[in-house]
Amino acid sequence: MMESSYNHTTEAPATFILAGIPGLQSSHLWLAISLSIMYTTALLANTLIVTVIWIDSMLQEPMYCFLCVLAAVDMVMASSVVPTMVSIFSSGDNSITFNACFTQMYFVHAATAVETGLLLAMAFDRYVAICKPLHYKRILTPRVMLGMSVTITIRATVFMTPLSWMVSHLPFCGSNVVLHSYCEHIAVAKLACADPRPSSLYSLIGSSIIVGSDVAFIAASYILILQAVFSLSSKNAQLKALSTCGSHVGVMALYYLPGMASIYVPWLGKDIMPVHIQVLLADLYLVIPPTLNPIIYGLRTKQIRNRTWSLMTHCLFNHSNLGS
Repeated sequence: MMESSYNHTTEAPATFILAGIPGLQSSHLWLAISLSIMYTTALLANTLIVTVIWIDSMLQEPMYCFLCVLAAVDMVMASSVVPTMVSIFSSGDNSITFNACFTQMYFVHAATAVETGLLLAMAFDRYVAICKPLHYKRILTPRVMLGMSVTITIRATVFMTPLSWMVSHLPFCGSNVVLHSYCEHIAVAKLACADPRPSSLYSLIGSSIIVGSDVAFIAASYILILQAVFSLSSKNAQLKALSTCGSHVGVMALYYLPGMASIYVPWLGKDIMPVHIQVLLADLYLVIPPTLNPIIYGLRTKQIRNRTWSLMTHCLFNHSNLGS
């Protein structure tokens, strides 16, 4: 009896219905337009960053390698959900197959786990570059960078694989309407006919460990960076460093705060925050950082800005010469 009740192959629905943002149906069209603009910007900007760093041999320092990987992860993260959201908000096509739902869930949450690890790696890179500049190349060797990248990827895979397995093996025998605009695991798990708390608790504990430790080390890195900056005699250098750190912290806040709200609010109770606010925050934290990251981390960097301008100028002039 217990085995048959947990056999999702006989009880799982063929499709789930994504409700979009409950309570904001009247704004779905405007949301579709806004998301389309942000998604297009994210794809173009991140593709440009990856292309410039990949083809320019002068941009092979650890900072740029991490930025290139971050841009690629941003595109994966946004592409996992935005096309689905735009389809729901613009045309009302809100069905998603069982397998596609859990594939989306895996890629979305694995990408977010990789992203937070990359933000930590980039904070560590800036700490070494500013606080220990004479030892930069000795500390951040290619072997160390590879080890950091592999560790970040393994951590995301080890965390997400059991979570996806637990949720996908829950029995779904009732409603198939997911009160979300993508297959967010808590929203999907709530539809199960069995107790979803084991998977939700696993997610809560795992996310708290990953995000909590990353945020703590990122904060420590930037505190040490600011201490080093304030010891500089040049006021211009201080202001420049403060501007850079401030923009980085702002983007991280837009990433971590909505993400943490989507993790903890369901455990604190429905009355803490309306459902449509929860869903909207969960949507935006997957779209806003991929849109802003290439601008804040990439195009504000002088070397990348100059290389990007040179590449675009070269392409435009070559195109005009071929046309003439």
